[in-house]
This record gives sequence, structure tokens and C-alpha cells, in this order.
Amino acid sequence: MSVDPQLLGRREIETSDAMEQLGFRIGGELEAGDLLILTGPLGAGKTTFTRGLAEGLGVRGPVQSPTFVIARTHPSLVGRAPLVHVDAYRLGSGAELDDLDLDLARSVVVIEWGRGMAEELADTWWDIELERPLGADGEEDLDPSELDADAPRHVTITRGFRSGAVGEGATNLER
Repeated sequence: MSVDPQLLGRREIETSDAMEQLGFRIGGELEAGDLLILTGPLGAGKTTFTRGLAEGLGVRGPVQSPTFVIARTHPSLVGRAPLVHVDAYRLGSGAELDDLDLDLARSVVVIEWGRGMAEELADTWWDIELERPLGADGEEDLDPSELDADAPRHVTITRGFRSGAVGEGATNLER
């Protein structure tokens, strides 16, 4: 896995531009075989993050949520690995995700809504959780029309691994 370990942990991201910049920074370091699992509610910034990541990787865009097509491949424009962008929201199991026959070894794969399904696809992965701000009552306070609002988000980045596949600096994310 190829991302700077200093990016691990929780941080506040103030704007959508800053979310894209975080993705860009990470995308510049990714290599074929890297798997990223993005988790967060609607409007948390998963696709915004992926848009920046794609730019950092140097792949062809535009990057949009693959909700209806489930997976999109973005070929490299600069001789690096392509990006496979997956939205697992409508999938019911890891078996359905596996049925997509993703080219994990030769691509960088980003799976939105993949937690609990995608961990079986690789021995190691990046687990990236994005959270929208909560209201004073501790509940999500955004009206659906405000899902794309430029408001602070929290991003937590950890490394996951399956038992027996411990890598340098990895964190076991078994639940």
C-alpha cells in the first residue's frame, strides 16, 4: 500500500475543494492493487473525494457517482493504473460485488458503500470514513436540498487487513 502514513487518522475538511485536495494528494501516491473503501451517508463527500483522487491519479474523467451503472473504469492519461470507481449501495452482498470481476491487481479500486462487503476482495485496503456535520441534537441536520452544501466534514483514514495479512503500519479493522 502506497499512501503516506501521516494521512492516517481523523481530520476536519472545511470545504468541498479541500475534500478534492485530500483525494488529489492520496491519488498521487496510489498504485495498481490499492483498494479504498469509502463509507459515509449521502452528501458526505465520497464522490467529491474520488474526483480529486482521480485527478491525482491522472485518469480520464469526468468522475461521477456510478450509482446506476454500479462501476466505471477511468483509463489513465499518464501511464499509471486506471481507476475503477464502484458504488455498492444497491448490491446486497460481497458475492454480488465479487461478481463484478473487478481488476484489482492492475487498477486502483474505490468502492463507495463497500464496508462489510469489499473487505474480502483484498488482503489490505484503505478504509476511509466521511461524516457530515451533526446538529445540536446529535442528529444529521441537513435538509436533502443541502446534501451538496459546502460544510465541514470529518474524514477518518485507517488501513485495514484481513487476519494473517498484516502489513507495515496496518490496523486490523475486524468487527
